[in-house]
Amino acid sequence: MSLEQQMKSGLLYREYGHKDEKDIAYEKVIERQRKHGKELTFAYNQTNPSDYGRKRELLQQILGSMGDEVWIESPVNFSYGCNTHVGNYFYANYGLVVVDDVDVFIGDYVMCGPNVSICVTGHPVYGEYRRDGTQFSLPVHIGNDVWIGANVVIMPGVTIGNNVVIGAGSVVTKDIPDNVVAFGTPCRVARQITDEDKEYFRKGVPVNKDWRE
Repeated sequence: MSLEQQMKSGLLYREYGHKDEKDIAYEKVIERQRKHGKELTFAYNQTNPSDYGRKRELLQQILGSMGDEVWIESPVNFSYGCNTHVGNYFYANYGLVVVDDVDVFIGDYVMCGPNVSICVTGHPVYGEYRRDGTQFSLPVHIGNDVWIGANVVIMPGVTIGNNVVIGAGSVVTKDIPDNVVAFGTPCRVARQITDEDKEYFRKGVPVNKDWRE
């Protein structure tokens, strides 16, 4: 199996040291992608935050795809950038880290608190296998209307549904269904999101009717 197939199939692989000409060529492709993404991300992080046009222009070059009204506070770091796909109305606070050796898909109206890490890549448990940098990568999917709290870590292969809140400090190791609040290490569903949440924005405090004014 080729290096590209291994990467995209969730199997163990190495990013370098291959002998097959096809794999050597692909090593060079991903090395260029990584370098290009890191250079653009460096430029993004050094750009004045008031220069909205330049920052959006850079984001369009960094990301695989992006929708309207996308804002990511600096600093941000990507492994590649080109493997991350962001929908409309996305906001990420300071310190977002996206380890995107394979695809990360983020839906519409997603918010990330400070220091969120999204990681598609892991390493085998058996120590000898890690000595040459062997790893595996599994895509991450995040639905629409998701709020990810500060210091959350999202692990390889996880799918987070629509209309979900992930509490601060959580480590998300397994899929999270639609319409729930989940938190903890490991992250677990705490409760459903219900019509009561339309009436009270936090416990015992009703939604003020003028909040859109």
